[in-house]
Amino acid sequence: MQVHRDLDHLPDFNRAVITIGTFDGVHAGHRYILQQLEQAATACNGETVIITFDPHPREVLAPQANPIRLLTTLPEKIQLLAQQGIDHLVVVPFNRAFSELSAMEYLEDFLISRFKPHTIIIGYDHRFGHNREGGLELLEAEQHKYGFQLIEIPQQVVHDLTVSSTKIRNSLQEGHITLANELLGYPYFLSGIVIHGDKMGRQLGYPTANLQLPDQRKLIPAEGIYAVKVQLTLDQEVMHLNGVMSIGTRPTFNGSDLRLEVHIFDFDADIYGRELSVSFIDYIRANLKFDDIKALITQMDKDSEIARAKCAAF
Repeated sequence: MQVHRDLDHLPDFNRAVITIGTFDGVHAGHRYILQQLEQAATACNGETVIITFDPHPREVLAPQANPIRLLTTLPEKIQLLAQQGIDHLVVVPFNRAFSELSAMEYLEDFLISRFKPHTIIIGYDHRFGHNREGGLELLEAEQHKYGFQLIEIPQQVVHDLTVSSTKIRNSLQEGHITLANELLGYPYFLSGIVIHGDKMGRQLGYPTANLQLPDQRKLIPAEGIYAVKVQLTLDQEVMHLNGVMSIGTRPTFNGSDLRLEVHIFDFDADIYGRELSVSFIDYIRANLKFDDIKALITQMDKDSEIARAKCAAF
């Protein structure tokens, strides 16, 4: 998949079959649209093109609203779309100037001029242009003039996509990892850089990698203990390991800051400064405050045993 970020230097697409959206999560529902895209491109011997935006339009148009909580950061989205066999991903830098294009300017100067689409696949309720003045009706009125075909994503499909995204976010924030993974079609994951902590886990016999997320908009699942799979590259070797992860404030030690800590089973190497990807397999329990260190270690032993079993069964 080719990724394009400079709108002034786009290639000459071959019979571009395009769709537009945020595709946050690239979840199971999104893959219906990707299948439509692939089928249409195959039918006309063309190329699949996804247009997405960075930052999220809502961050520019309504910065005071509830903060964005992304299921996938842009690098993660690129990774997932590449796995779907998309030919081109165009990342449009979304800013005020772009948002103020009229609907006709958006159509003529952006879509037609830069992409010369053979086919546009769009949701029934998709809006574009200043004040969201353009939509499916404008594309229908202009499609013969500009020679593109138009495929509408039906209302029920769009509704299901919205419901799925909301369900996934709610499930993750409530610790319902199994349901979230089912809706996503893959285990929810996050990536971060391993930073130095206070080495408390090592003193307990459970050394942990403390993660710092590169994008603070990334949705962090509910506080608690999780069975996880870990991917990291060490000495040019991609390693796939199992582990147990804690998301929380460490109540036994009266902590206050949220920490992402993963203990990797049967692993002991210096990975400070390296990137770690953690996939959530299942939720084990909520965070608890223990009366003493011995009780905490006993529970950590139990958590590890459960996590090992869940990872082995996955």
